[in-house]
Amino acid sequence: MPELTVKTTDGGSAGSVTLDPKLFGVEPNVPVMHQVVTAQLAAKRQGTQSTKTRAEVSGGGAKPFKQKGTGRARQGSITAPQWRGGGVALGPKPRKYDQRTPKKMKKLALASALSDRAADDKVVVVNQWGWTTPSTKSARAALDAVGVEGRALVVLSPDDVIAARSFRNLDGVHVLTTGELNTYDVLVSDYVVFTQASLPAPAVAEGEEA
Repeated sequence: MPELTVKTTDGGSAGSVTLDPKLFGVEPNVPVMHQVVTAQLAAKRQGTQSTKTRAEVSGGGAKPFKQKGTGRARQGSITAPQWRGGGVALGPKPRKYDQRTPKKMKKLALASALSDRAADDKVVVVNQWGWTTPSTKSARAALDAVGVEGRALVVLSPDDVIAARSFRNLDGVHVLTTGELNTYDVLVSDYVVFTQASLPAPAVAEGEEA
């Protein structure tokens, strides 16, 4: 079973924790992760793009010029797509991009992403942040102390408001609560940082009963 050293904000050790093998010890399923991430990104699309067809463009009530004798191609309306200012042929219309993704597939994708980060030693567990007032400087120093570099995903408990305010202004740091943890944000981050309170259950601290 995966086991990690629990760190303090100054880089020290605060015991160890055993990670849930169903979340941090599975074989990553790349096709499932790809499908779930694609669905996540598709769901973010607004789908409000719209163009006017020839029926929706203003004008076009009169024939632009007579049928014969001008030496030009015959035309019936200036709203036709070949005219400047005319309608758009086969243009985009408002639509939804949502894809249905089964819950089991989402769960497997998240477990695959977390397992991939755990296998690369990119999962960090901190005992608690412990700040009484928001401090971006302290947040930066804490991440440096625990060895987090590059893009970091910090997962917090919903009630850990002070830590959220401390991390939110740091470049390259994304903050989520436990209920918002998802495959895409894990995969685009170099490190995933949990506290013992935000670590997905049923992980238990060493010496405690599950």
